[in-house]
Amino acid sequence: MITDKEREAVTGWFSGRLPDEWTVEPPRVSIDREEVTVVLTIPDVGDEVSGDAEPSEVAVAEARAGRARAFREDTRERRMKIAREAQHRYERKVSWGVRVGDHEELWTHVSAPVMTRLRQPQRQVLDTLVEAGVARSRADALAWCVRLVGQHEGDWLAELRDAMTAVDDVRRKGPAA
Repeated sequence: MITDKEREAVTGWFSGRLPDEWTVEPPRVSIDREEVTVVLTIPDVGDEVSGDAEPSEVAVAEARAGRARAFREDTRERRMKIAREAQHRYERKVSWGVRVGDHEELWTHVSAPVMTRLRQPQRQVLDTLVEAGVARSRADALAWCVRLVGQHEGDWLAELRDAMTAVDDVRRKGPAA
């Protein structure tokens, strides 16, 4: 499990290492055993979308996608240098993403294999998702299920992570083995 101290250290390092002109708010940094994901929020598009007229949703969406693409290309060399430093320092791959208004995209990310044993009723759930066209394979179906739980159980998962952190704190304060 990643401790709060580790999470704070990584977030602090990226906050200090990233150029100020890259973001309009602090980076969103998430970390697990394999990967550090850094999502940068850059300035939203403004009146430049369509001049004096009210821009359409399509025009704004395309302008945001274009700004994200330009940012990716313009910052690639420096981001890769920062990623190499962080990978050496934290022994994890670094993935990048950007948010412009309500447009968010990840450019790189790690897909880590996970092994699990499922009984027939759970396999049937996955097979139903595949047969319905929700997923291409059992692996995709399982990933879909995990995303769904993450979306709908965010508060519960946050509470569970807090409880695990509290247990780790109690263990550290206990007698040394």
